[in-house]
Amino acid sequence: MATSKQKNMTPQQRNYQQLQQKHEIKRPVLKNCIKAFFVGGIICVIGQAISYFYIYYFDFTEQSVGNPTVATMVFLSMLLTGFGVYDRLGQFAGAGSAVPVTGFGNAVISAAIEHRTEGFVLGVGGNMFKLAGSVILFGVFSAFVVALIKTLLVIWGVL
Repeated sequence: MATSKQKNMTPQQRNYQQLQQKHEIKRPVLKNCIKAFFVGGIICVIGQAISYFYIYYFDFTEQSVGNPTVATMVFLSMLLTGFGVYDRLGQFAGAGSAVPVTGFGNAVISAAIEHRTEGFVLGVGGNMFKLAGSVILFGVFSAFVVALIKTLLVIWGVL
C-alpha cells in the first residue's frame, strides 16, 4: 500500500490491513497459468483435428476450412455447456477455456440457459447476446480498422 495512504490511516485501520493481509488466500498463479495453457492448447488441437477432418473427408482447402471448423467448435462448446461439462472445464482451466472461440459459444449459451425461465423472446432472445454482443461489436470494429489500415497501406504502395 502507498505510504501516503498509510499516513492517513488510523492505527485501527492499519491493524485491520495487516490482519487482512495475514489471512488473505494466496492464489497459485503459476499453476493456474499452466492449467490454462494446456487446456487452451488441447482445445486448439481438437480444432486442428476438426480442420483436418474437413480437409480429408469433405475436400475443403486450407483457406476454406476455417469457417466450418469455427462453427463446429462453437456448436460443440454450446452442446457441452448445455450438459454442464464446459462449465466444469471453465472452473478448472479459467482463461484456457474462455479465450478460444469455444468461450464465445459458452458465453452465448450460458446467458440463454440462465434466462430461459423468462420466456424464449424476452428471456433467451433478449439476454443471449448481453456478453457476446460486446465481443461481436468490438470484433467487427477491430476488423474494420485493420482492413482500413491495410487498404491505406496498399494504396500508398507500402504493401
